[in-house]
Amino acid sequence: MTAVLVGDDVRRQSELRRMKFVATGFLVAASAVFVSFQWLGDDGWQGYVQTAAEAAMVGGLADWFAVTALFRHPLGLRIPHTAIIPTRKDQIGASLGAFVDDNFLHSDVVAERVAGMHLGNRFASWLSDDDNAELVARRVADGLVALTELLDDDAVQELLQSFVDHRLRRTSAAPVLARALDAAVESGQDQAALDAILVGLERMIVENGVVFRRKIHEESPWWVPEAIDDRVFAKIVSGVHSFIEDVLADPAHEIRLHLSVKMADLAARLRTDPALQQRVDGVRDELLERPELRLWLEQVWSDVESDLRAAAANPASSLHIRLQAGVARVAARLHDDPALRTRLDGYAGRLARYAAESSSSEIRDLITTTVAKWDADETSRRIELQVGRDLQYIRINGTVVGALAGVAIHAAAQALG
Repeated sequence: MTAVLVGDDVRRQSELRRMKFVATGFLVAASAVFVSFQWLGDDGWQGYVQTAAEAAMVGGLADWFAVTALFRHPLGLRIPHTAIIPTRKDQIGASLGAFVDDNFLHSDVVAERVAGMHLGNRFASWLSDDDNAELVARRVADGLVALTELLDDDAVQELLQSFVDHRLRRTSAAPVLARALDAAVESGQDQAALDAILVGLERMIVENGVVFRRKIHEESPWWVPEAIDDRVFAKIVSGVHSFIEDVLADPAHEIRLHLSVKMADLAARLRTDPALQQRVDGVRDELLERPELRLWLEQVWSDVESDLRAAAANPASSLHIRLQAGVARVAARLHDDPALRTRLDGYAGRLARYAAESSSSEIRDLITTTVAKWDADETSRRIELQVGRDLQYIRINGTVVGALAGVAIHAAAQALG
């Protein structure tokens, strides 16, 4: 079934018909001249005209046959080596695929073309545009979300569990804890922790004063008057408050110095005491065996997924802002670093060469198999629409050149007498 022509095909069909009419007109004109001069004889200038017309007819008919034979059997006659395109479509497709592979997809050709494109400069200029940087950031965020959706949650959680368990069991906990203690002492975090503990202790005493007072009454002998218990409780609370306030107010309090010394001593023991190190590792292993760790890892991965989806959907999120800032930094570095742009050009060239070497055969096979699936007659018609108009000039040239050749031959014959 013949496909319906649309768009440019309608225009090409009209131009093809017009050029066929012109080429046929040249042939008809030559034939008319030849017939007309049959009654005038071939003496003098009439012989030149008659020979020119005859040769023009031969040239025009030969080229009409040659052009027509590309697409169909001339006059419907199944002459050998005619209708070349429909009958040899598959071979033409294979040849076309090989031609593209050898001349366009050769690794050296592709690499040279990519090197001449100076992708480093182009990429730097393109990324420098704020809209493009925002686009890249958005696509990267979407890609991260898509990646999390592709991953199997159970597999990810198993991987996290295995990584945490394997990594932590391989690492001795005591030296890590020692470094943490040293860092806390050097940065003053041990004192900040002490302040927080003391403030919390003071608040707890105030909030649970009734409970403490009742406990003193319960532990006090029955014969001690309640008023004495009240005074004892007030004295204790006042002393504790006074002690806490003294420690909080004095950065050089002996309790603070004692805490720093003890933490430094503990850090040293963690580095040198095998028995203490073994006990710390035992506590670590016990914690790793607890089911709460797995539940915590599951919640961490779930929170990561949820937060990532929410951040990707919000152009004003910190994820988008950081990604866009990162893209801008990349663009600035590319713009200011010629060596980096040169390396990028080199990477692009090597990637293009690898792609050409690994994919050229697939592209060649794609062309071959695609052409093989086309309908032979429809393929011929489509190709004729593309190049048939230009091929009609061959017919016109054949007619004109035949006429000139006829004149030359007749002149030569006259000269040779």
